[in-house]
Amino acid sequence: MGRLNGGTNEGKQHFSHQHVLKQIVNPTETLTCNACEKPNNSNKPFYGCNTCQYFLHENCFNAPRILNHSSHPLHPLTLHQIPSYASGSYICNACGSVGNGFCFNCADCEFDIHLQCASCPSSILVDKHTHQLELQYGYPEDSEYVCDICSVMMNNDNWFYYCGGCDFASHLNCAIISPEVGVFPKQLQRPNPNSNPSRNSHANAAVEMINSVNDDHDRLIAAQIRAQIEARGRRAALDLF
Repeated sequence: MGRLNGGTNEGKQHFSHQHVLKQIVNPTETLTCNACEKPNNSNKPFYGCNTCQYFLHENCFNAPRILNHSSHPLHPLTLHQIPSYASGSYICNACGSVGNGFCFNCADCEFDIHLQCASCPSSILVDKHTHQLELQYGYPEDSEYVCDICSVMMNNDNWFYYCGGCDFASHLNCAIISPEVGVFPKQLQRPNPNSNPSRNSHANAAVEMINSVNDDHDRLIAAQIRAQIEARGRRAALDLF
């Protein structure tokens, strides 16, 4: 399996497992991470419980329990082993594929994303295009795209990479062939939770962010946020009747 890190290292406790997980240095066989469901394709350390055959990539082990992600700005996302759905699995809102491992979840909105999708870079270079592609969390209204890498129609509910100047679009999994959990993107600043802000203050913070955007990519995200705020406003108005 590999060499357990010895010395004074007695392992670390992780919320997802009842036993202490010890670091495995230079794994010599394929181990599958219980968090992201990906194998150890590199020599990066794993944490593991050999008794239970339970393993986590180091980056998955260190994933934050709470994540404020730009794709879902109105609520923080919580790291779960498996969301509380009857099926025991979920559909990732980012890439559209089924997940059976960990996810970042918003229970209020039934919003779930893989760990590796949550850490997708905001921009990327691919072999089939000369310009940098920017990560998009949604599509302009009444627009459709065909992936310029695999030539398959893209799902308007999922994220994608896009070059606006060339109208070049790509699925996440076409742009990133072997996604791994990496560094999580810069998070939106939120009010201090200890200040007990009202719903209106959350909305006002989002509106201020909308008004401050300048480029096309930010305007696209801002339009999505504005739609969410308006939808919540309509639901709140209906609740008054």
